[in-house]
Amino acid sequence: MTKILFFYPDNPLIINQGNNSRANKLLNYFKSRNCIVDFVGEHKRDFLPEELEDIKNSGLVNNVYMVPKRKNSGLKYLFGTSIPNKIKGFPRQFQRISYNQKKYFENILNENSYDYIIISYVLFFPFIENKSLTKNSKVIVDTHDFFTGQFSQIKRTDLGKLFKTEINQLKKFDSIWAISAEEQFIFSQFLPEKEILTIPHGVESNFIQKPETKEIDLFYVASNNPHNLNSAKWFFEKVYPLLPKHIQITIVGRVNQVIDDYPNVRKIEFAESLDELYQSSKVTICPMLSGTGLKIKVVESLSYGIPVVCNERGVDGLLSKINNGCLVSNNPHEFADFIEKLLNDEEYYNKISREGKEFFTQSLDENIVFKKLDYFFEFEK
Repeated sequence: MTKILFFYPDNPLIINQGNNSRANKLLNYFKSRNCIVDFVGEHKRDFLPEELEDIKNSGLVNNVYMVPKRKNSGLKYLFGTSIPNKIKGFPRQFQRISYNQKKYFENILNENSYDYIIISYVLFFPFIENKSLTKNSKVIVDTHDFFTGQFSQIKRTDLGKLFKTEINQLKKFDSIWAISAEEQFIFSQFLPEKEILTIPHGVESNFIQKPETKEIDLFYVASNNPHNLNSAKWFFEKVYPLLPKHIQITIVGRVNQVIDDYPNVRKIEFAESLDELYQSSKVTICPMLSGTGLKIKVVESLSYGIPVVCNERGVDGLLSKINNGCLVSNNPHEFADFIEKLLNDEEYYNKISREGKEFFTQSLDENIVFKKLDYFFEFEK
């Protein structure tokens, strides 16, 4: 049997953000292929050791571990983390792992052997820096996004130094997984000798019925990362005032923390499952002004055959930017017009929905993604 060590810092059972959905889907894939998976998470405020038992009981993994909280003081931190980072010239954005965390992870490697080691996010490269501990494992980084791009609009950021560090760390992995074709292209230009694959987020198709049966006009799912917060602010300041007040809007996620109360807006901080909400929705929105990577909320919406209205960043990562179930505009008036036309013109709605279904079936259905993974792992089909 194939044995895998899978590091992901958050709880993959809590599907409240796109990255968690991706980790959860990969774990389900490994289970479907009868792999033995050891899971490693990170102890922090919103991921506690007692949650590991739920992950083990899920049946998705074999053993569970949790690297301890980061220690940012003391002699071990000074000599094991702070000084080495300065010597290596790591930008502060890459100073993610402390000495005690690295040693904990290295103990797991020292005591076990794996066919594959999968590290989520390039930031956690120091975990596998000691190649003698990875033994004969194939070491993979699931990048999730282009990290340097996250800081492209932040003032006084040395993007050149960030990018150089990111590329240098990616070099140390045997294989690089990019979530989008755009990021695969960027990485391949600077790492032509590396194995770089586009592994999008695959979702099971859940195509739904006609929109007349749906009670939610607009559905919006978002976490509280800075990109989502700025985008939500743009939507409610620029687009919302242009929409009829009878339109029923439902918003799920921590983005609600910065959204004011409106009579036609229902805010849900956390939903155990989004399935019923998607099934009840006519149109989804993905206002994204910045950020990198494939927008998993867009993939999920297309899996239900629901048209998406989004900004240009909302279609990042999709293999096709047109005829894909998404209506795209950065102009608030056009954004609002798209929403109204979808809600009021059944023929137009059905056309966009049909295009989205066809695009999803061809490129984002989980069977398509699983087939790519089967080739990578050389599993029998």
